[in-house]
Amino acid sequence: MGKYFGTDGFRGEANKVLTVEHAFKVGRFLGWYYGQDHKARIVIGKDTRRSSYMFEYALVAGLTASGADVCLLHVTTTPSVSYVTRTEEFDCGIMISASHNPFYDNGIKVINGKGHKLEAEVEEKIEAYIDGEIGELPLAVKENIGRTTDYSAGRNRYIGYLISLATRSFENVRVGLDCSNGSAFMIAKSVYDALGAKTYVINNEPDGTNINRDCGSTHIEVLQEFVKEKKLDIAFAYDGDADRCIAVDEKGNVVDGDLILYICGKYLKENGRLNGDTIVTTIMSNLGLYKACDKIGLKYEKTAVGDKYVYENMVNNNFSLGGEQSGHIIFSKHATTGDGILTSLMIMEVMLEKKTSLSKLAEPVKIYPQLLKNVRVADKKTARENPEVVKAVDAVATALGDDGRILVRESGTEPVIRVMVEAATDELCDKYVMQVVDVMEAEGLIVG
Repeated sequence: MGKYFGTDGFRGEANKVLTVEHAFKVGRFLGWYYGQDHKARIVIGKDTRRSSYMFEYALVAGLTASGADVCLLHVTTTPSVSYVTRTEEFDCGIMISASHNPFYDNGIKVINGKGHKLEAEVEEKIEAYIDGEIGELPLAVKENIGRTTDYSAGRNRYIGYLISLATRSFENVRVGLDCSNGSAFMIAKSVYDALGAKTYVINNEPDGTNINRDCGSTHIEVLQEFVKEKKLDIAFAYDGDADRCIAVDEKGNVVDGDLILYICGKYLKENGRLNGDTIVTTIMSNLGLYKACDKIGLKYEKTAVGDKYVYENMVNNNFSLGGEQSGHIIFSKHATTGDGILTSLMIMEVMLEKKTSLSKLAEPVKIYPQLLKNVRVADKKTARENPEVVKAVDAVATALGDDGRILVRESGTEPVIRVMVEAATDELCDKYVMQVVDVMEAEGLIVG
């Protein structure tokens, strides 16, 4: 990770960590970088948080000042920006979003011309420019100043693409959608209505401050209750920029990213559509997923946390399916990034083609109890490498043996250490997580 860009772009509290000056400079550099031998074309999307408009204007100012032409998708999803960038020959795309973070955070995600996350070496050059390590860039003048145009048609083409992927009608299926008061509110219902579902939508009235607040994929309990109340057949929750999807079955049970990987991986394997008979997971995936995969001969890879790393592995090995427990799922035939709405459509395909409920499809996976605690610290590296913390982690790992595991890692997007334990019971998970957290507290590493 760089000084500003983490695993998912440049992210932080708006006008504290990430400022309009930063956004302007990111725009200035990208407009110049991609416009050195031609007039750059760059597309921008944003989510519903209040500061997204502010950053959009700052980016546009920087881009056009460097001579780039800018197309605005307005409020849209991260995967739609990726789709439009790669299918309509933009030099790069920019998504303004802090994904699942609270409304007061925001972020700038840059997507290259192939629809992938921006190369680390280019991010490093942006950081050098922000810090004044690169000389001032030339300003465009006269007719070379860039133009800005409305490009909502690009978002509509993405909606059409999603609809085209469905293999059959959703008629008479009662589907719930939790749009997290975020980007999905512009797209998800339109797709499901067009496919004939009886669509029930919640949390689709964004006001700039309610994105991800007690809703969406990070607060799945809201959708669980909604499923029971409305007696729905299936439901899906997205996050703020809709690159994640968590499902809920007809009984109100959560079907997270691990279960989605199993369900879709097994289905694709049975149909000869899973390259290498392999799914790509991260080190955060549950032990229960791997045990279930072993029983049916479904192979798996493990990467560092972040759909960026999942996709790198998929590309390098020509794999079809990969993702994270959090609901970032990548279907490489259809997309180059996690796409929540696309993921929900693929789950619908399995359910309808197999004529089986989601609960039955997920039944073979026996999930190990897992507890993840986010610990806010002053300095992630110092906390992670503290000798007493390391000793406590090793002690837990020894105690768990082959019947569980502990994983302690730095967040790529927040000043947080994530402590995760899987064990035979919830009580053991809690005991061992707190064993490590208590040491962090005793060492004076925790803030807030």
